[in-house]
Amino acid sequence: MPRFKVVNGETIQFTAEEEAAKDNEDTIWNNGALNRALAELRDIRNRLLAETDYLALSDQTLSSDMTTYRQNLRDLTNGLDTVEKVNNVTWPTKP
Repeated sequence: MPRFKVVNGETIQFTAEEEAAKDNEDTIWNNGALNRALAELRDIRNRLLAETDYLALSDQTLSSDMTTYRQNLRDLTNGLDTVEKVNNVTWPTKP
């Protein structure tokens, strides 16, 4: 399907070079989807870890449930190799 652009109020069809450039741009964007999804997941995971960091200080005793929760958060990205897997991740429950 041809693509069009508006130049000075006039609708003009893309040239072959513009079509190729747009296809390349779309491919690059789509190829980065997994990295973008993982980055968002890591941001959330890091915030959840930060919320419990004070419990891991040397003067605190970390419960086994909290230790397991924090480890599950750190392991959350293991095996996530598709956007679908990232979007369907099961978050551990905070004790």
